[in-house]
Amino acid sequence: MELRGKVLVAQGGGPTAVINQSLVGAVLESRKFPQVTRVYGAVHGVEGIVNEQFWDLTKETTNNLEKVAITPSSALLSTRVKPDEAMCKEMFHVMRAHDIRYFFYIGGNDSADTVRIVNEEANKANYELRAIHIPKTIDNDLVLNDHTPGYGSAAKFVAEAFVGANLDNRALPGVYIGVVMGRHAGFLTAAAGLAKKYPDDGPHLIYLPERPFHTDKFLADVKDTYDRLGRCIIAVSEGIQDEAGVPVVQKISGKLDRDAHGNIQLSGTGALGDLLGNLIKEKLQIKRVRSDVFGYLQRSFIGCVSEVDQSEAREVGEKAAQYAIWNRIDGSISIERTGYYSVNYHLVPLEQIAAKTRHMPDDFINATGNNVTEDFLYYARPLLGNNFIQAHRLRAELAPKLL
Repeated sequence: MELRGKVLVAQGGGPTAVINQSLVGAVLESRKFPQVTRVYGAVHGVEGIVNEQFWDLTKETTNNLEKVAITPSSALLSTRVKPDEAMCKEMFHVMRAHDIRYFFYIGGNDSADTVRIVNEEANKANYELRAIHIPKTIDNDLVLNDHTPGYGSAAKFVAEAFVGANLDNRALPGVYIGVVMGRHAGFLTAAAGLAKKYPDDGPHLIYLPERPFHTDKFLADVKDTYDRLGRCIIAVSEGIQDEAGVPVVQKISGKLDRDAHGNIQLSGTGALGDLLGNLIKEKLQIKRVRSDVFGYLQRSFIGCVSEVDQSEAREVGEKAAQYAIWNRIDGSISIERTGYYSVNYHLVPLEQIAAKTRHMPDDFINATGNNVTEDFLYYARPLLGNNFIQAHRLRAELAPKLL
């Protein structure tokens, strides 16, 4: 017997350049099934569910949905609210009242945990609700996934930004620091390594949360690079921490705000870049030192989207609808790499994904902890797609001097 009822799709957490591909994939695939009576989109994620704020996407034109699909950021609008069990119970109460039988939540590991709790509430009530977590995060930190939709496009932005920073720094040498998003996982910062083409290209140094950050070693690394090349480009994760796990930015800032998840807000401040820049100026006596915080630009930059990322984001949305409606099972969509380069999709239990964090493997980080390895570059390069822009140099010889 077919499970007849409505579909509800929601988006949570930080936006990405391709999250709407997953939304549209789930919506269009769901609309193919006669047992689906309506397709709703929750406004502002879990907040919209509790407040019964639903856009009826049933009659939204396919033409407009396809235009939304190639538009970055969360079309349904997002939320940073992390629901507790009481809120999840209220969400289930609303879903039951609206005859929601299929629930798709596009987000990271906290979103997977929300799906798990709501699904448990439905099971307790003996109410058949098929719940699927659709992966999304630029941090690339979901376990049991080779990579995550959203990462490829953000990584492309980071890599191309460092291509530009390297060109600028080579023309007017000095020290440049780029602070990249990444609280616990360094995948996005590591993508800066893809900017290198020529042996002396930057970034020359890359620092990730997976390795303890030592100020003295950092200064020694910068001095060595600057002495050799006359310049130095540094990619640093906002989440770098000391051996005790304390974020470096927390150690130098007395009071920092926290988000709804209790995490220290690392983005939106230039404190880390300023600290490192001032250290270099004071300790190494290098005058030309600049720093940038990439911040929100990494997430939804409309002119820097990976076509590989787009197609995979679309497919995870489609697979979610197929697993839920055809197979009537719950879980989280997982991406498996099957070659160089191809992928396959699987459904894994929600509890194996929920609230867990994946970190950079040891073989992706060099022995001294200040750069990435060839293994990482081999892993990450296909995720950026075929339109990754690289720079070129003049190859002319110097004309002979006459004086």
